[in-house]
Amino acid sequence: MFRHGSRFLARATTMTWRRPFATDLQAEYVADSSFTEAWKKVVPNVDPPKTPSAFMSPRPATPSSIPSKLTVNFVLPYTSELSGKEVDMVIIPATTGQMGVLPGHVATIAELKPGILSVHEGNDVNKYFVSGGFAFVHANSFADIIAIEAVPLDRIDPNLVQKGLTDFTQKLNTASTDVEKAEAQIGIDVHSALNAALTG
Repeated sequence: MFRHGSRFLARATTMTWRRPFATDLQAEYVADSSFTEAWKKVVPNVDPPKTPSAFMSPRPATPSSIPSKLTVNFVLPYTSELSGKEVDMVIIPATTGQMGVLPGHVATIAELKPGILSVHEGNDVNKYFVSGGFAFVHANSFADIIAIEAVPLDRIDPNLVQKGLTDFTQKLNTASTDVEKAEAQIGIDVHSALNAALTG
C-alpha cells in the first residue's frame, strides 16, 4: 500500500499542471471554436448558447507595474457603499485576522468576521462595522467587498450595544434548546465585536 502511495506522490510532484486563477482568464470573451463547430453540425439553424462570461464586460487588464491606488467596490445586499473608489489601503476583518490590502496585493479570497472595515484615503479613514461577508482581492489592484450588513462606526450607539450584549447574555443563560443557544451566542459574538470596535 505504501509503495503505491509513494509512486503517486512522486508522480504528483513532477506534474506541471496548474489550476488557473480567475485573474488569469483572458480580458475578453472568446468563444470555444470546437464547441461552436460541433453545435452547428448538430443544430445548424440555431445559434450556439452563450455562457455568462459572454454577457460580462471585459475585466481591466493586470497592470505591468503596481498602481498607486487600490480600486474598491464595497457592496451590501441593498446598496453600494463604494463603487470604483480609488483608495490607498483597506483593512479587512478576515476570519484569519486583520488583513491590510494595498495596491498590487496578491489575488485572495477572504471570509469576513464581525469587525471593523477601514478604508484609508490619504489622511481620511472611514470605518464601517461589518457583520460578515467576503472580500475578493484581484491581481489588477481591484478589491470587491461583499458584506451582509455594514454601518459607519460613528452611527453606532454604545448604550444600545451594551444593552444588546446584556440581553443576549441573559438569553444564553436561560436558553433550553440548541437553536436558542446558537442564536444567543451569535448575538453575543456580534455585540462583543461591536463593543470592541467602539472601545478599541
